[in-house]
Amino acid sequence: MFARVQQDNFAFDELYNELVEHSLTIAPGNTGAIVTFTGLVRDFNNSGDIEGIELEHYPGMTEKALLSLVEQACERFSLNGAGAVHRVGRLYNNEQIVWVGTAAPHRQAAFEATNFLMDMLKQSVPLWKKEFKGDSATWVEAKASDDKAALKWMRETPRAIEK
Repeated sequence: MFARVQQDNFAFDELYNELVEHSLTIAPGNTGAIVTFTGLVRDFNNSGDIEGIELEHYPGMTEKALLSLVEQACERFSLNGAGAVHRVGRLYNNEQIVWVGTAAPHRQAAFEATNFLMDMLKQSVPLWKKEFKGDSATWVEAKASDDKAALKWMRETPRAIEK
């Protein structure tokens, strides 16, 4: 299990290999599914085109919150492993911003855990985002749709995933 906050870009194939190696160490022969998600910086918002974003974080606290979220996912979905990497700093359109990966005995748990991590990340990990275009930048407010997605997981009782 791993969680990182970093400015540098990441190689998703290296993260995938790290997740596989970890899951095979934790549960040899018991990993039947790995699901990954890579998020990119969009080139638009509700008001039109943007040139990129700038993410700020609270060093120490952000990493701890991200690791805690990964640990919650491992426990809730009986994962063999999970990892998350989130970038901070100035990022331009189409650059990688976030990677999440989960390893489980079966695909349903891996897919659900990946969705859980992405939905909850926006609510439980202290990151602040500005969108920029030219010389102007605007702080991004929390979206009701993100709140709704996280609330769904908070209300839902974890259910047994096929083993």
